[in-house]
Amino acid sequence: MSPVATAPAPAPSYLRPDQLAEVLDRHARWIKGQPGGARANLALADLEGADLSQRDLRGARLVGAKLARCRLSGTNLAGADLFGVDLRDADITRANLMQTDLRGARLRSADFSNANLRDADLRAGTMEPGGTARRGTDPDAQDAEATRQTHRTALARLQGGATAEGGIPTDLTGAVLAGANLTEADLCGAVLQNADLTGAVLTDANLSGARLNGANLTGALLDGCTFDNADLVGTRMVDCDLSRAKLGSACLTRPIDSMGSEIQRAIFDHERWIDSVGQRGERAELDGTDLSRADLRGVNLSAASLRGANLSDAALTGARLMMADLSGANLERANLMGADLSGANLSFARLAGADLTRVNLGPAEIKDPSGRATGRSWAANLMGADLRQAMLTDSRMVQANLTDADLENADLDGADLAGAKLQRAHLKGKTPRRR
Repeated sequence: MSPVATAPAPAPSYLRPDQLAEVLDRHARWIKGQPGGARANLALADLEGADLSQRDLRGARLVGAKLARCRLSGTNLAGADLFGVDLRDADITRANLMQTDLRGARLRSADFSNANLRDADLRAGTMEPGGTARRGTDPDAQDAEATRQTHRTALARLQGGATAEGGIPTDLTGAVLAGANLTEADLCGAVLQNADLTGAVLTDANLSGARLNGANLTGALLDGCTFDNADLVGTRMVDCDLSRAKLGSACLTRPIDSMGSEIQRAIFDHERWIDSVGQRGERAELDGTDLSRADLRGVNLSAASLRGANLSDAALTGARLMMADLSGANLERANLMGADLSGANLSFARLAGADLTRVNLGPAEIKDPSGRATGRSWAANLMGADLRQAMLTDSRMVQANLTDADLENADLDGADLAGAKLQRAHLKGKTPRRR
């Protein structure tokens, strides 16, 4: 397919429906090789919420475009340039994204069910060639410099003026990839925390260095899939054949032969470690451990590592979990009434239906090695946490980071949210009452 012309990139602003319709019409003609056609160039455009389902957008330029909550079901985006695109919460079911450049894209909670992502480039966003360009098959080689400039602009927007070492990781946190075809896809360094990959085809895919905490790979096809240096703590891999997968030095869940005695010993040693200010015992490392329905009332696991642990339906009333690492943990329906979670890391944790009544999620006071106050504090981190229908009545959430948290229908009656970060938090339902 030879392009007739290339439409100029629009300014980073909202396109009127008639403007978008014209761009799509000219692209359709370009696809068919008809007169007056022009490859769609929607780089940096604001198309949030637009309905682009069933469109043929092969080879389109959507670098850095805002497509959050867009409908792209069944859309053909094969070979498109989606570098740094914002597709959060978008419907991309059954779409064709074969050989698409998705480096650095924000794909959090997007639905890719049954989509074709074969040979897609989902590495971190950098200025090195990606997508079809790195294979030397870009049909628009003469526009290479213009493409690089657009990528540079999108990368600057992603970085927010800062320079990220290794680029901006592609964010697939909470994305639905059930049944998706990711054969030979490059997901090196991608963030897939709590992503749904059930039944996905990952044959010969590259997941080196990827973060898969809490991801569900049940029934996924993993022949030839590379997990070298991947974080698989708390990753569900039921009914997966790993005999031909390349695990390399992947971080796997630690096996526990005797759950009861192992857990008791870890808690006992941890409490000694806490009481002696690190002189005796040792810090509990229970990453990925199945603690569902466990009776942990009043336990002291402050500063313990519980990344990706399964604490669903657990009894944790009055527990002390100050500055504990519960990132990616499953705390669905857990009873945490009156617990102290000050300064705890609950980023991307699942707390749907949990009882957090009168819980302390405020900042933790930082002390020196001798136990004396330093005058500094550490805020609780609930970034991206799932708090749907959680009970947060009279909870203390002062200065808590609730960025991107889902608080739909959570009960926040009497909750203290003074100084809390609520950017992009989903607050549909009961409105929080600030004090």
